[in-house]
Amino acid sequence: MKIIAIANQKGGVGKTTTAINLCAALSERGLRMLLIDLDPQGNASTGLGIEPGTRVKTTYDVLLSEAPLTDAIQKTALPSLDIVPSNTDLSSADMELVSNGRRSFRLRNALRRADVSAQGYDYVMIDCPPSLSLLTVNAMVAADSVLVPLQSEFFALEGLSQLMLTVREVRQSANQKLRIEGVVLTMFDIRNRLSQQVEQDAREALGELVFETRIPRNVRISEAPSYGTPVLAYDTQSRGAAAYRALASELLDRAVTEAA
Repeated sequence: MKIIAIANQKGGVGKTTTAINLCAALSERGLRMLLIDLDPQGNASTGLGIEPGTRVKTTYDVLLSEAPLTDAIQKTALPSLDIVPSNTDLSSADMELVSNGRRSFRLRNALRRADVSAQGYDYVMIDCPPSLSLLTVNAMVAADSVLVPLQSEFFALEGLSQLMLTVREVRQSANQKLRIEGVVLTMFDIRNRLSQQVEQDAREALGELVFETRIPRNVRISEAPSYGTPVLAYDTQSRGAAAYRALASELLDRAVTEAA
């Protein structure tokens, strides 16, 4: 079971969209997927059709009440994609956890239980909040790697250094195996010179960390969450769906290369 935290402290970069659709694309290939919604806004839960009234147990219960993670898992419309939903209760988690000596390890401990391993998931994706908060640190301590969505706009690279610093600090203090899975360019417009400049700057600064796949600006990607479904199901032939399938393929190819 490989665990990937999807993180960027800047909001509006396509983080949740990437979490939902990358999970859907890997699920489409027959992999057993679990998405953990660690954002108090609960957008990943809504984007996969989980109504607020049905979120009986959430990531709040897992982190604060130490409820078994398996008690909070819910099925989605996709047969091999499950989710641990979130709601606004999670917004107080940082303050409630701050006095706990093992506050950064709550999610890791929850994922290490035997009943979670018995579910047979191939990948666990964690949708982090748009901040470098205690919730994001929990995700990084639990994860094998961090995938960073990078918006193809001005100032995109500015906040990346702080995220990299946080990854390094977590690696030194709590999770030595943590690494950067890669950086994926989102909201990319090939006709826009700024998008091309951001790509050039990112590849010069980060080299092979940047995925070859670019996620385009695509109206179908924007529309899909309002129907509670990934773009791969909403419009399977769209450019957005094709891009996330390509990203899933590239992610799996990298995993094979690393294993070799």
